[in-house]
Amino acid sequence: MPWLYPRTLNVVILVGLGFAFATSELRLDAWEALLPFFEWMETTWLGAIGKTWGAAFAVVEAFHLLGMALLGGAVLVGDGRLLGLCFTDIPQRWVQDQVYKVFKIGLIVLLLTGVFMACAVAVKIYYLPVYWYKMLALATGILFALYIRRPLLAGDIEQMSPMVLRLVGLSSIMIWFTVAATGRWIGFSG
Repeated sequence: MPWLYPRTLNVVILVGLGFAFATSELRLDAWEALLPFFEWMETTWLGAIGKTWGAAFAVVEAFHLLGMALLGGAVLVGDGRLLGLCFTDIPQRWVQDQVYKVFKIGLIVLLLTGVFMACAVAVKIYYLPVYWYKMLALATGILFALYIRRPLLAGDIEQMSPMVLRLVGLSSIMIWFTVAATGRWIGFSG
């Protein structure tokens, strides 16, 4: 039975634990305990630079957007190929391997620049619910990409069911669209 696979069981357990945490009082306790950390973030040299020099913040934000373009392009090309929408004349394995390299670079750029930008407005984003939705979506995207998508596609892609490939591609696009949409929503909040 497919649900007995260890990776499937791990995902089900992780989702169940996440749901239990999200619906319990522990979530509020954890959120309140994080306020001192966010206050500290604003006092770091990253926070001071981000608050004091608007030009530095703008340059870092530009690199954040470039990282977003790299990651988003990698997601669209890789998942577009899984869905059979683009690059169908190129072998699936080659496309996925090249896309993964670009994805990793984009993700690293996004994470590094995102930390800098968060330090500049840490207390403000702490009180924005959409920030927490974005972090949840980002964690989901990273875990999906590294622990579900990549291992699943590490085998012989050409022998995999087209339906599985389409479901993986569609799931990935939906997760990363949620990350982008919630990130953009932060710009319109507060």
